[in-house]
Amino acid sequence: MNAQRGKVYLVGAGPGNIDYLTLKASRLLATAEVLVYDALVDEELLNCVSVNCLKLYVGKRGGQPSTPQSEINSLLVKHCSTGKQVVRLKSGDPFIFGRCTAEIGALKDSNCDFEVVPGISSALAAPLLAGIPLTDPVLSRCFAVLTAHDPTALDWEALSRIDTLVILMGGRHLEEIVHQLLRYGRSPSTSIAIIKRAGTSEQGVWRGDISNIILQTAGMSLSPVVIVVGEVVALSKYL
Repeated sequence: MNAQRGKVYLVGAGPGNIDYLTLKASRLLATAEVLVYDALVDEELLNCVSVNCLKLYVGKRGGQPSTPQSEINSLLVKHCSTGKQVVRLKSGDPFIFGRCTAEIGALKDSNCDFEVVPGISSALAAPLLAGIPLTDPVLSRCFAVLTAHDPTALDWEALSRIDTLVILMGGRHLEEIVHQLLRYGRSPSTSIAIIKRAGTSEQGVWRGDISNIILQTAGMSLSPVVIVVGEVVALSKYL
C-alpha cells in the first residue's frame, strides 16, 4: 500500500475577521494536519483546525522578528515529504505581497505537490470597509496597489500621476510617502485615508488630506494599516 502523498496549500486568510475567510480555505483548515501561519489579524482562525493539527507560527509582521524565509521553506518541504496535508496560511491573498515565489520554488525543487488558494486582499477590502470606492467614472479611472516597505525603491514620479493609490505596509513611512507625493506634484489638498486593522472590531479610520494627515496621526501606532490616496476618499462621506 502506497503512503499518503503530502500536499501544501498556500491559503489566503483574507483581510482580518474570520467572516471573510473563503469556504475553500475553511474546508482546508478543517482537514489540515500541519498549519504554518503568519501573524494573523484574527487569531480565531486558529480554532478552525483540529486539536491534533500541528500549529507552527512563523511571524511575518513588519518591524517584528520573524522566521527566516529559508526555514519556512524547509518546514513546508519537510512536512509535505512525510505525507502531511499542510496549510500555509497567509493574511490577505497569497499572491499580493505574500512572498510565495520562494516557497513555491522550494516545493517544486523537492517535487512536493502544492496548490494556491486565493483570499481577499486588504488592498481591496480595507477601502471598501471604510466606504471608499477605488474606482469612479470621474475621480478614479485607475488605481495602483503598492507596498511602501521600502519607499526608496518606488518610482514616485510615476505613482504621483495615478488617480488613486492603495499603499500597504506604509505606516512607518507615512512622512516619506507624503514628502514624495508633494515632491512630484500631488496637491497638498489631495484626500487621504489611513485604515487600521480593517475588517475587525478594532478597525479605525483617519481621513484628511496630504497636508494634515501626519499631524492627525501623530503618536498613533500605524500597523497594520492600508493607506488610500486620491479624491475617491472624499466619497466616503456619502457612501
